[in-house]
Amino acid sequence: MTNDRRGITMERLTKIVESIYDQFNEGEIPAMSLPLRSKSNIEFDPKHNVWKYGNMQTSRNCKTAKGATVMLKTLHVIDFIDSMLKESRSSTLREMYYISEGWGYGKFNSQDESNMLAEDLEIVSNCMREDFKLRPEEDGARVIGDITITATNRKGVKQTLNCRDDVPDAGYNIPFNVEKDKVTLKPGTAKFVIAIETGGMFDRLVENGFDEKHNALLVHLKGQPARSTRRFIKRLNEELKLPVTVFTDGDPWSFRIFASVAYGAIKTAHISDYLATPTSQFIGITASDILNYKLKTDVLSDKDIAALKSELSDPRFKDQFWVSEIEAMLSMKKKAEQQALAKYGLDFVTDQYLPEKLTDLGIL
Repeated sequence: MTNDRRGITMERLTKIVESIYDQFNEGEIPAMSLPLRSKSNIEFDPKHNVWKYGNMQTSRNCKTAKGATVMLKTLHVIDFIDSMLKESRSSTLREMYYISEGWGYGKFNSQDESNMLAEDLEIVSNCMREDFKLRPEEDGARVIGDITITATNRKGVKQTLNCRDDVPDAGYNIPFNVEKDKVTLKPGTAKFVIAIETGGMFDRLVENGFDEKHNALLVHLKGQPARSTRRFIKRLNEELKLPVTVFTDGDPWSFRIFASVAYGAIKTAHISDYLATPTSQFIGITASDILNYKLKTDVLSDKDIAALKSELSDPRFKDQFWVSEIEAMLSMKKKAEQQALAKYGLDFVTDQYLPEKLTDLGIL
């Protein structure tokens, strides 16, 4: 983080604290306004072609003991972030959750609660979690393909590597901060990106040499992708002009994985223009694939059915393609995994399934 960004972040957080203090000082009940974070309050942003929060607001205030406790926790988090910025240190979200044990009044009941407050502060301050020096616990996603990356290591030294030639089969791990001051990208022979949901399928494409045969850049999403992964994919698309495709299982949760990459996730809709790649195309398992390829399936659970029905009212899935596929899946009450394509052999996915889909999209 540059000194300018650090200064801006500290200034904005200070203004939040000053606002709460001023309300107290003037005899008012302190309150903070936030966008309602639900699918009923996401609207299409035509400027960036992503889904962002609309005008519906909710209020955090100190009218109740519960509300006052949440406000106290918010101030604790701001103080914690401020101390990290001043000391040039960082923390994982998990560490912040445990550190709250020492706060006495105001400690968190769960990590979901602490994560939510960090996201709230992003919205109110118009800063990023990375600006707060907060990072996720999980390892970064993996990348394989002909692209050269120059990254700054923890000692501040720049290192350059090629994601095909200079890394083992496990691939290059995407760091939590992928901004230009930390990671620079130089194009190679890669012509497009395949973002892959599961590790097993990512490894299958690597083992079969799909990246070399088709000049593809393979990115493992690790299920629901981390913010750094989505940001990295967006940079590949915007800066290197690489088309992005998303290859997932065929179930409602995988459809949401695609939506988070292409349209933006509901919980991070305030930064969809920063994370989402709206030109992304879906090449995952569909209800049509289940029928056309006669894939082995599992029965939809009650939660699956509820999720699919919910997606029918989700504005991110209003396109007729998604309506048709979701309705078909509900009708057959079946879902299928990527690995179900192995029914036709270990090479089928790389020799036939993906080339056919990519050809239909005009990428191959």
